[in-house]
Amino acid sequence: MMELGLLVSAPGKVILHGEHAVVHGKAALAVALGLRTFLRLRPGDGERLRVHLPGVSVRREWGLAELSALRGRVTADFDESKSPSVEQLDVLKEFAGIAADASAPDSLAVLAFLYMCLAISAKYGDVPSVDITVWSELPTGAGLGSSAAYAVCLAAALLYACRAISCPLKDGEATARWTEDEMTLINSWAFQGERVIHGNPSGVDNAVGTWGGALRYQSGKITSLKRVPTLRILLTNTKVPRSTKVLVAGVKEKILKFPSIMNPVLDSIDAISQECQSVLEAMPTNPSPEYYPVLEELFDINQHHLNVIGVGHPSLDRLCRVTASHGLHSKLTGAGGGGCGITLLPPDATPLAVEAAKRDLCACGFECWETDIGAPGVTLHSASSLNAEVLHALSES
Repeated sequence: MMELGLLVSAPGKVILHGEHAVVHGKAALAVALGLRTFLRLRPGDGERLRVHLPGVSVRREWGLAELSALRGRVTADFDESKSPSVEQLDVLKEFAGIAADASAPDSLAVLAFLYMCLAISAKYGDVPSVDITVWSELPTGAGLGSSAAYAVCLAAALLYACRAISCPLKDGEATARWTEDEMTLINSWAFQGERVIHGNPSGVDNAVGTWGGALRYQSGKITSLKRVPTLRILLTNTKVPRSTKVLVAGVKEKILKFPSIMNPVLDSIDAISQECQSVLEAMPTNPSPEYYPVLEELFDINQHHLNVIGVGHPSLDRLCRVTASHGLHSKLTGAGGGGCGITLLPPDATPLAVEAAKRDLCACGFECWETDIGAPGVTLHSASSLNAEVLHALSES
């Protein structure tokens, strides 16, 4: 398989319920998004390692010998259970010509690539000469797990290149998944990539990217939900920038100011997450349309709660009004204060209504995708299983 290369993908994520409440010990439900990041690994030539990230305009290459020498300069032992040290990252920044305070997606993507490449090769043997291209359907900086999807794809490709994991895709198969043990290994190294990019991530985004479906996160514990359905949604980016840090601080301030008022709201958000989990886990065995009005009502209640705790925004109110005018139910997802919202598309939503809603959302200046949630995690693909747009993006040399 190495002679032919490797095609791998991982999903983005959205928070279905529990955003902000999760910071205060409540449960949150994170679900895998139908929008994915794709990676193509091909055998390289000339004892070089090349990486091409067209989405962030990155094209870099290094000689295998200089990478080996660089690994020797980084004295601390690489260990996937430990965070990358400041010293390690400083050496890598100097090598790659990245400014010490760089925070742009292109710089962080290169830094994560170098760290993961050196760390994995230190543990499992040298990465051979390969060309890696990564392209994504996910927008960056929108709270949709784009960096985690990138890290998951990268971890899978580099571990495979070092022969630390197998290639389960058989001739004639469209897609394949790794074993549970191999996915645990992929997830642990993807988490390292996330640590390079974000410093102190929760681990939820890379877990969703690895296992897919839906996960429950509470007080640092991540649990996969039992079989969950795939639900159709509209994902809308209001394009209104926001600071997660500022929004989280605002919620904390409000809780301290009005504890007897705000704590019951957090308890109610927690109960919404629990109720939604029960509904999702019941749906695959009994796919009754009666579940959708419950899910829609939970969206409505949670959106009101999120406004109460201070993370709403006029753009999100407008999103909810526009979709409600077409009989659809929406809520913000993630930090709020702008950013993204999700709209549930029940089975009886007509194509006409969905198209009209998308048209009206785009007329507001928003960006809109019709996709699904509950998607599979990290996946191996045959070329024939990917659409022309993905193959074209990955084949650009």
